[in-house]
Amino acid sequence: MTTPASVRLRDVAEAIAAGLPPKVEEVVLTGSVSRGVADHLSDIEMLLVTDEELELADCFLLAAGAGLTDLGTWGEQRGPTSRVSGYRDDVPIELIWWSRPHAESAVDAIFAGELSATAEALANGVALRTSGLLEGWQERLRHYPAELVGVWIEDAALKWGGFAAAGILTVVRPGERLALLEWMVDDAARVVRIVFALNRTWQPTLKRIAARAEALAQKPERFGERIQKALTEPDPRAAVLVMTELQLETLALAPDGPNVDRARKWLVGVREILVREAPQRHAGA
Repeated sequence: MTTPASVRLRDVAEAIAAGLPPKVEEVVLTGSVSRGVADHLSDIEMLLVTDEELELADCFLLAAGAGLTDLGTWGEQRGPTSRVSGYRDDVPIELIWWSRPHAESAVDAIFAGELSATAEALANGVALRTSGLLEGWQERLRHYPAELVGVWIEDAALKWGGFAAAGILTVVRPGERLALLEWMVDDAARVVRIVFALNRTWQPTLKRIAARAEALAQKPERFGERIQKALTEPDPRAAVLVMTELQLETLALAPDGPNVDRARKWLVGVREILVREAPQRHAGA
């Protein structure tokens, strides 16, 4: 069911699209608005495609002509992507500008194994103006190549192992909260990558990940809840133990491979160390 915020924000997005000149041949609404799940905190995200690459200054002029105010930019300032932020009707707007050649190469890169949020954004995108590009991309994205499953799972599992399991204790020492959070957030992102690959579903960003993963058939029980628990548990050892058990259950669903096999063995060792360090807490978890 589409949220009221999504309806309101889509109206704003359509007004922006109507204010862009014909040289912008593809206007794709992405993000939470395109999926109909926007709320009062959501912004509008759009991909704009032109025949040739535009300078950032030209993108600013076109955005202003479409009614955006308080213009700014973010991220990398070199390369084929231009980014323009602003407001229309008090709504924050993010515009990504691509040339047609770069857009086509970005889609090709997905099928070559490049990990990005592009696939999911385009697969759920809504064309507000089109020359047929989005329809073609979405037709390609309906097929998730089986070979990418192993590629992305093996890449995700690469981190886990290759050094003594006891090394995990270095991030649970007192005063190492930053190192612990860095380690845990990366672990969570890798677990998410594996689960979406297992389900041959294009991986989204980590926003609303519990809800996004809910419909997936292959995943550990209470998947989103356990990620949240691992990242908010105040006791470092207990937090890593929650994540370790989630990692092991995730890898139990994965196909065998060099990195997966090594990671399973290593994580079993990590789990044994953590249980030995805090057996009473684990028993009552």
